[in-house]
Amino acid sequence: MPPSGASGSRFEDADDRPDAAREQLNRMRQAAQARGNQRTPATRRKTGRRQQMPFVPGEYVGRDPQGLGKVFTRFVSERGWNSPVAVGSVISRWEELVGSEVSAHCTPESFSDTTVQVRCDSTAWATQLRLLRDTLIARFDAELGPGVVTKIDVIGPAAPNWRKGLRSVKGRGPRDTYG
Repeated sequence: MPPSGASGSRFEDADDRPDAAREQLNRMRQAAQARGNQRTPATRRKTGRRQQMPFVPGEYVGRDPQGLGKVFTRFVSERGWNSPVAVGSVISRWEELVGSEVSAHCTPESFSDTTVQVRCDSTAWATQLRLLRDTLIARFDAELGPGVVTKIDVIGPAAPNWRKGLRSVKGRGPRDTYG
């Protein structure tokens, strides 16, 4: 029980209380000095105002929050992934790039270097796509950037295979154009 004239606290002033965090910090500083590390004091600015970096539009400055699209675009461009991402966007955005009517009859099969290989479901659509080739390349340049697609390789429909079983007869098989 505390004496009648004393306050209920063990320490009279707030300055007399032990501060565990401060004591730990002092121990860490002493250990660093014993290892030979020199403490560099923090520099204080003479003015109360924050120093600001010059603003450059479109460039990331500091810790300001950024939209996911900007962060992803910067991430891709820093790593040099622009063309592989553009390749993926050609195949994934095919209907948007060429239109719904063309995409209903022509589908991209592969993309190597700057060449898109497209298979059409009939010879008429293959001919139509060959005629639209320059227009589509211009649209790809506008949407994806220049040089992503430089050539469109058009493939007609595949004829069915009539070989069935272990033995087959050589020859052309049934006479039909298939497409």
